[in-house]
Amino acid sequence: MKSTNRLFSRWWPVAVVAGLWAALFFTVLKSQMIDFEVNYKAGFRLSEGETLYPGPLLDGHYEFKYPPFAALIYLPLSLLSLTAAKGIWSLLILAATAASIGLSLNLSDRKEHPEHLALAFLPGLVLARFFLRELQLGQVNALVMLLLLSMTSALMIKEDRTASNRGELLGGLWWGLAVAVKPYSLIFLPYFLLKKRWKVLAAGLAALAAALLMPVLFYGFKGNMTVHQEWITTFSRSTPHLLTSQDNISLLALLAKWRIAGSAPLAAWAIVAGLLGLVMLIMMLQGRSLARAEFLECSALLLLIPLLSPLGWDYTFLFSLPALTLCFRHLFDLPRGGRFIFTANACLIFFLLYDLLGRKAYARLMGLSLPTLFFLVILGILVHLRWKRLA
Repeated sequence: MKSTNRLFSRWWPVAVVAGLWAALFFTVLKSQMIDFEVNYKAGFRLSEGETLYPGPLLDGHYEFKYPPFAALIYLPLSLLSLTAAKGIWSLLILAATAASIGLSLNLSDRKEHPEHLALAFLPGLVLARFFLRELQLGQVNALVMLLLLSMTSALMIKEDRTASNRGELLGGLWWGLAVAVKPYSLIFLPYFLLKKRWKVLAAGLAALAAALLMPVLFYGFKGNMTVHQEWITTFSRSTPHLLTSQDNISLLALLAKWRIAGSAPLAAWAIVAGLLGLVMLIMMLQGRSLARAEFLECSALLLLIPLLSPLGWDYTFLFSLPALTLCFRHLFDLPRGGRFIFTANACLIFFLLYDLLGRKAYARLMGLSLPTLFFLVILGILVHLRWKRLA
């Protein structure tokens, strides 16, 4: 009986992911995943030695905007039919999502507080629409989040010197790979510098250098430099006119939509980014003697990715999963007013749905960058937890 229960507890998440994948893929996903189709095409272009960035005249709005290394991820999938490739990719996204939820729970130290198990899956529920949108588009953010959570887990290994060194090198490797796929992962660079995590930095930068060189296999050294220049040109050209897009929920987009600082939202954004950097520094100083300080700090940095990135699309708020997990884990440690604010805020995040509000109301609220404010509240809760030295 015990072996049966152990087998069930080990394999039920796999069964849930497989069942959910089958239900979603065969009813909805195989006819969607437009962003994945762009990346699938990039994998094919890489295999043929073609440029990944031919420009809007050929690709229109759906341009490949990732670094050249990212196309390597899609190269094996480009050898399959589009439908089969979509099936594998959507399953990977769901598996990464499930793994990220489990890893966030473990890193939040929930085992010491079994009475909080009832709250275990609420973070995923609150963020469900962001994860579903990630699936619908066939994006890569869930996989990047898993890399960065794996990095965080490795950084928290402190059993002995050998294990700690191994964790630092492994954490650096995960970070370097995350940066190579999504450069916004560079947000951890100042953190490692301030923490003097030199081994993490060395391993991460070595992994990033190797990733930057890998397209040489398809383009040669000169061609590799050219394709990287094309990537920078494509990204810089396509960014400005998307700042006021309805679904852009970055702080820069909020400043542009609200017309703060008139025609100079970038200057205002730099000031806000500096203030957030100061907040992070204070949080780090306040947590210097805490045994598990890295989880809250890395959770805050993950939350800041969509806020500080110029193009922070709404679904990238899935990076707030570990931050929300921490908030739910410490829900009853908050004062009564804090519990009310957090719970109301979580409900607002969950219920800000197009299907519920309708086109006009949803467009109006997104036009005001309302989700940006909701997630700033989450950041405020993290600041409170650290100030009280609860996490």
